[in-house]
Amino acid sequence: MTAAVTAPEPDLASVPAGVGFIGLGQMGAPMAKHLLGWPGGLTVYDVRDDASARFAEKGAQVATSPGGVAAASGVISVMVRDDAQVEKVMCGDGGLLTAAAPGTVIAIHSTISDETVPRLAKLAQAHGVHVADAPVSGGFMGAHQGSLAVMVGASDEAFGRCKDAFEPWAGLVMHAGPPGAGTRAKLARNLLHFISFAAAGEALRLAEAAGIDLKELGNVVRHTDAITGGAGSIMLRDTAARMSPDDGLYGIFAHARDLGEKDLALAAELASKLGVDLPLGHAARDHLAAALGVADVTEPAVGDMRGSTA
Repeated sequence: MTAAVTAPEPDLASVPAGVGFIGLGQMGAPMAKHLLGWPGGLTVYDVRDDASARFAEKGAQVATSPGGVAAASGVISVMVRDDAQVEKVMCGDGGLLTAAAPGTVIAIHSTISDETVPRLAKLAQAHGVHVADAPVSGGFMGAHQGSLAVMVGASDEAFGRCKDAFEPWAGLVMHAGPPGAGTRAKLARNLLHFISFAAAGEALRLAEAAGIDLKELGNVVRHTDAITGGAGSIMLRDTAARMSPDDGLYGIFAHARDLGEKDLALAAELASKLGVDLPLGHAARDHLAAALGVADVTEPAVGDMRGSTA
């Protein structure tokens, strides 16, 4: 029988005070830029020498391998392309686990499988190292501004140790749960993001067929979403279940349902006249009440939007 591997007891006093950053691409470079003033110093690594050189010119230390970053850093950010690159950075020759001191926190910012970080976290336990998934939202604009949202899947201990290193480039730091939870939160967030892109394309086709200036309409959408909060304005509850009529939000959401179903029906009528197909619009009306949590089982089911056109 194989003996259980006992993780080294971390001596936090021996964990390096510096921070590290691996992957200096479109997102990683502007994120790492905000760490140049870190009191314990910044150590970076990228497979492209020119990317690292720009940081050396600003006072950062440049490592020749991920392991070199680990030797100098107590909190390490990894922003690479995919699962395979994360695996290589962590476990390959000269990888992070070859040199990370017990107590080190490695945060994976890449959007990868939700199963990868939990597996790597278990592997890293033998080294006394914490691994967190910490994907970000806000795009390169947020990275440059230092206003990204970061969704962290980590133990309480690891979250407490890494959150300060995120704050220079993040405007919102969320502890989503244990390892893997950060990625699951990011996938849900991006589901909404890209569905909205598809819906925007549908709206643009309708507007174009109606002779509307699309750029001006885009200005209206950005203006009003900045006021209302867009889709995020309904994400106020701690459950997605149907709400009770005595819930304080029920009347507000029921009113939104009524307005939405009316406006979606009117959009369908316009689309029918113009010969524009609205598959997402049809689905939105069919599912709006349930999405808002105000689908009343005593109410008649909403008919297919395609049957409501004149």
